[in-house]
Amino acid sequence: MTAIVASRASAASRGIRTSRAHAVPCDSASLAALQLGHAQVTGATHIAAGPFTIPGTQLSTAPLPAFCRVRGEASSGAGSLIRFELWFPDGDAWNAKLLVTGNAGYSPMLAYGDMAMALRRGYAVMGGDTGHQTENPDDLSFVVGHHERMLDWGARSIHVITAAGKTIGAALGAKPVRRSYFFGCSTGGHQGVAELEAYPDDFDGVIAGAPGNNRVRLNAGFLWQYRANHAAHDDTMPILTPASLALVGRAVVAACDANDGVRDGVIDDPRDCAWTPDALRCADDRASPACLSPVQIAALKAMYGGARNPRTGAQIYPGWPKGSEAPILAPDGSVLGGWNRYWGTNAPARADFWRYWVFDDPKWDWWSFDFDRDLAVADAKAGSAIDHTSADLSAFRRRGGKAILYQGWADPVVSAYDAIAYYEKVRAAQGSQSATDGFLRLFMVPGMAHCARGPGATNFGNQGGDAPVCDAEHDLIEALDAWVERGTAPDRIIASRVENGAVTRTRTLCPYPRRARYAGRGNPDDATSFTCR
Repeated sequence: MTAIVASRASAASRGIRTSRAHAVPCDSASLAALQLGHAQVTGATHIAAGPFTIPGTQLSTAPLPAFCRVRGEASSGAGSLIRFELWFPDGDAWNAKLLVTGNAGYSPMLAYGDMAMALRRGYAVMGGDTGHQTENPDDLSFVVGHHERMLDWGARSIHVITAAGKTIGAALGAKPVRRSYFFGCSTGGHQGVAELEAYPDDFDGVIAGAPGNNRVRLNAGFLWQYRANHAAHDDTMPILTPASLALVGRAVVAACDANDGVRDGVIDDPRDCAWTPDALRCADDRASPACLSPVQIAALKAMYGGARNPRTGAQIYPGWPKGSEAPILAPDGSVLGGWNRYWGTNAPARADFWRYWVFDDPKWDWWSFDFDRDLAVADAKAGSAIDHTSADLSAFRRRGGKAILYQGWADPVVSAYDAIAYYEKVRAAQGSQSATDGFLRLFMVPGMAHCARGPGATNFGNQGGDAPVCDAEHDLIEALDAWVERGTAPDRIIASRVENGAVTRTRTLCPYPRRARYAGRGNPDDATSFTCR
């Protein structure tokens, strides 16, 4: 008996799996022999426990448990190439679950922080590059001449790699993947919603933050903002500057912060904010650091109003809420995150989307864009491939799937109003709030910018790290797992504000349309002083 124990200890110290006699070993040749349909393993390496530096990058993780790092390639058809990684925990650490992570923007970068977080909890984790391999993550020309790459980016890449991941995980673990979850924000949120709609059998649960699933119109919204912020055909001089946005943000918060009964530097719900840009009008109509000119006020009102069809007046994409103008500031008051990041300076943000994904014209002139005629072209050319806005999620609901959406009220990228509009469309299709609550919940986060950060309580396991308390009340993945495994729906999530490593505030997040209401007594920095109603 002593010899057997010693032998097992020695094997474990060498990273050799002993507890699963029929598991496929972590080596390239063995895993390459797996039958993966439209995918193949291209390499596998055992990674010892400890900090891990991602090969080919300068990214390094906090200490990880030992794992098998699998690299692979998949294809959805001619011209399609999707690269992926799967990390599988050693020995008995695997919880028999697979968590697939989403992407950001149009970048091929994997969400290594999210992968590391879930690996530490015992998940097999994976991510892919969306089918985009150019060195510049903002180079959108990779779809030129390859419509299937647009389809891969829009939805198919996650579907294809997930199928491969389930087979690889089952082989390494010598048992089937029992649960599969998706976790992503921004483009990752877009991918999550696409999975609900297009591939409802892939996942038992989905977490989708700031879901830019209304992608053509989101990019139309960016273009509208740029043009509202410039005199016609003038790409040199923005009307509103980042400093203007900081000024507006301070004024909005000062006017509307206390609407919820708590003065904490956060607007609870911008729909209750009656502040108007005219409050900042300069007495002599000349712009200064402390006020706005009439031209600046007109530009700001156009941005709050959002893109509209000039012929019909129909809303194309909603404007951004008050409080989202400049939610992330440096100590000196300069803007680190706000609308200006998505205006563009001398050209609109995502101009290459229109050049290459819609018009096939590198010299496309954004001043020629017609928000009626050209939007119809975009819908036909790109929208059918990348937009995922259907309200019919019945197949996902019928299979027992559960989904958590979350969205920051102060998000300067994806308009919170668009996330709400999508949710309300789904709720209408379900026929009642209770039917929707049975499988889909949306959590609006006051004071949160894009996916994380901002002046509010914005830490709940949402971006690359554990929540301060890792349980189903405080952490998204734990909340989803409890809903799927035990049927315990998330009736609230407690978000934390963390400053210099310490929790300085907690706040209750409620399933929409309920809101956290201050009880009128108790510590306003403590979530227990708030109830959902």
